[in-house]
Amino acid sequence: MLTKLREFEGRAATVGGVGRDPVNAPMIRHWCEAMGDTHPAYRGPDAVAPPTMLQAWTMGGLAGHTGRPGRSDTNDELFALLDGAGCTSVVATDCEQEYVRPLRLGDEITFDSMIESVSERKTTKLGTGYFITTRMDVRAGGELAGTHRFRILKYAPARRNPRGEEVPAGARGSAGSGQCAGMGGAAATDSTVDPAVPVDLAVRGNSAVPVGPPVPVGPPAPAGPPVPAGTTGSAIPVGTAGAAPSRSSRPRPVVNRDNAGFWEGVGRHRLLIQRCTGCGTLRFPWLPGCNACGGPEWDTVEASGEGTVYSYVVMHHPPFPAFDPPYAVGLIELAEGVRMVSNVVGVPHDRVRVGMPVLLEFRQYDEELLLPVFRAGAGRAGDAPAGEPVTPAGAPGGVGGPSGGGS
Repeated sequence: MLTKLREFEGRAATVGGVGRDPVNAPMIRHWCEAMGDTHPAYRGPDAVAPPTMLQAWTMGGLAGHTGRPGRSDTNDELFALLDGAGCTSVVATDCEQEYVRPLRLGDEITFDSMIESVSERKTTKLGTGYFITTRMDVRAGGELAGTHRFRILKYAPARRNPRGEEVPAGARGSAGSGQCAGMGGAAATDSTVDPAVPVDLAVRGNSAVPVGPPVPVGPPAPAGPPVPAGTTGSAIPVGTAGAAPSRSSRPRPVVNRDNAGFWEGVGRHRLLIQRCTGCGTLRFPWLPGCNACGGPEWDTVEASGEGTVYSYVVMHHPPFPAFDPPYAVGLIELAEGVRMVSNVVGVPHDRVRVGMPVLLEFRQYDEELLLPVFRAGAGRAGDAPAGEPVTPAGAPGGVGGPSGGGS
């Protein structure tokens, strides 16, 4: 595998790329306002661009670089090779910039980029994979202005249980294989929890204050390392590993020790809200401590499923393979007072309105993924009607669940 990857070193990714705009005052002003940089050198008719804007002048914007001159298929081929080996996740790790000359108003930007290096296989807390460094030489008027190196980790996510603890390869109940194929370990394999094993939320803290129906305390967590307050005692098949997902697979929720209890509740078709046992304040999304009093202890209440659309957006662009735009993404205010992000279903996207009453239902998107969505109109909270077409249950990047927002 490494031999194949190393063949990409030195290959051009872009040759003769052209910046979409010359260096200009509005972009410099927006950058400085966003960064809070008030240096006088970046203002006036003789302004120069902040050096850290070096990459900004080469970026393609929402339209990207597809179809623009100079771009090769090198990155696509490299990523396809790693995806096929099970390294389906990516995270940016760092960048380095070298500045040769300042960029001035009116400078026309060109650039070349290449795959500078691919590391040996590395094991990190995120998973096992390869660090890829891309080098870009940025020119102004044909003269080298600076060099930008951008490094990513392309990896197979580490196997973890809902408590956030890493699970050895081959164990059950994990959320990822942690090994790329050809790395001395198996490619991602199906790993789920036996449905016959009861799943219970380990509720910690004092007696519940009667704010909605409380979730009863389940049996003790299985023997093993101590479980910190606010974490859960057993796993459910949420975001469990399977074969490397296809490009059209729906994004999986990131399950960690702070939100695992929420996803366990979803697995049992229950929408659970955290409640501080010190002051009784409800909170969402799930957090390790109370925003009101700072208390670390909590229990949960089950939401009634009733709510209203507090705000919403209709997603048109950019397109994502797993979603079918346009679709409505709502900020739902639950009857209990907290808010969460999910899809509004049951009405066309252009008929969603602020204040519209909605009811909770749970939708099974594939064998592994169950998500809460909200249906407009009459009925009771519960499950999606049998045989109903799958409707997107969240905004891209937020995996369709409430972990992406709330208050």
